[in-house]
Amino acid sequence: MSPPPARTQPDLSYLLDHTGHVLRTQMAAALAEIGLTARMHCVLVHALEEERTQIQLAEIGDMDKTTMVVTVDALEKAGLAERRPSSTDRRARIIAVTEEGARTAERSRQIVDAVHERALADLPDEDRETFLRLLTHLATGPLGTPTPGPGPTARRVRQRS
Repeated sequence: MSPPPARTQPDLSYLLDHTGHVLRTQMAAALAEIGLTARMHCVLVHALEEERTQIQLAEIGDMDKTTMVVTVDALEKAGLAERRPSSTDRRARIIAVTEEGARTAERSRQIVDAVHERALADLPDEDRETFLRLLTHLATGPLGTPTPGPGPTARRVRQRS
């Protein structure tokens, strides 16, 4: 058996997948301390920004309809959000954050910021700024849209607001 071909470039797929996975697990553990998931945090924060429907929030959070319904059900059960009629479209229902939900969203935003800060803490300030600028460039440029494949895609395109 011959040895595998020598790498000529770093394995970008591994680096992005591995660091993304570790960051997601750290985020999940930190948010679990206040009874939230990352999806619940996402819905609360984006529902506070402006009146949004469940469909709009699902697009922002990269969730399918079933996952979104389960997430909103959990938020309602916890008393953090509720479904209400839209003030601008009587056919639509929006996700409204309760007062307790707003306090929880503020706490979860602090937790998310702290997890991100810890993830970048080992980088010198100037490298951190460069890293974030370049990663943002990749996420909004060459790696912003998945290439359609012959079968179902692993993920939908995440919409940024």
